[in-house]
Amino acid sequence: MITYLQAIIFGALQGITELFPISSLGHTVIFPQLVGWQVAQYNESFVIFIVATHVTTALVLLAFFWSDWLLIMHGFFRSVKKARVPADDTYARLAWLIIIATVPAGLLGLLLDKKIEALFNEPSRAALFLIANGFLLYGAEILRKRRARGAHHESVDVGIARLSYLQALGVGIMQSLALFPGISRTGSALAGGLLARLTHEEAARFSFFLATPLILAAGLLKLPKLIHVSHTTLGPIVLGALVAGVCAYFAVSFLTRYFKTRSLIPFALYCVIVGAISYFIIA
Repeated sequence: MITYLQAIIFGALQGITELFPISSLGHTVIFPQLVGWQVAQYNESFVIFIVATHVTTALVLLAFFWSDWLLIMHGFFRSVKKARVPADDTYARLAWLIIIATVPAGLLGLLLDKKIEALFNEPSRAALFLIANGFLLYGAEILRKRRARGAHHESVDVGIARLSYLQALGVGIMQSLALFPGISRTGSALAGGLLARLTHEEAARFSFFLATPLILAAGLLKLPKLIHVSHTTLGPIVLGALVAGVCAYFAVSFLTRYFKTRSLIPFALYCVIVGAISYFIIA
């Protein structure tokens, strides 16, 4: 198992890169190879460590958007009570858009769980996927400029709620690409949102909403295995998870401001450059 120092570094790496559109999983696979760490990334204890850091990230997201989640949950129960989703009920629509967009990645994650874990031992492949992630982000930006819907002055949540259910499913399918190490969950969901003509701010917010239930669901499946983890292994897991949570808070605080005025281009360039350099070092 990893040391406490490695747990701190991995936790910080996870907390930052999970919410930035640059793939936390890809960085987790590639980074040990670049610095010469002998980490058995396919080992169950390490997988549990990664899941624990993901769960704290999801809890931070849940806390950060807690007031919004309360509105979304109330909207969901209103729609259930009425047996329909009123077109003018923003948060009822948001609730169902989130559910629909979560289905593809959730189903594929369950079906491909073991095969995905095996990819932890393929850093060169993760580097190539990181390059692909960069092109995905760049392509979404270019296509968005061609299909831009123009400026508007409505609230962010109203803008997201204007998505059709089919568009939400498309965003969910895009998000499922993040099952491969090197493809970012935030990045692929952002790209899907931009292609559905959301603004950067709306697409980022929607991607953060989508990440929360997926990561928490994965945690519920994996974290019970912690009861079988030794005390020497539990310490680094807890420490790494706490560090990931702190870093995730600063990451989401920064990104919610950044995407009000900025684009995905810097992240696209980062992924292509880092992925290419990593591939030639590792391969």
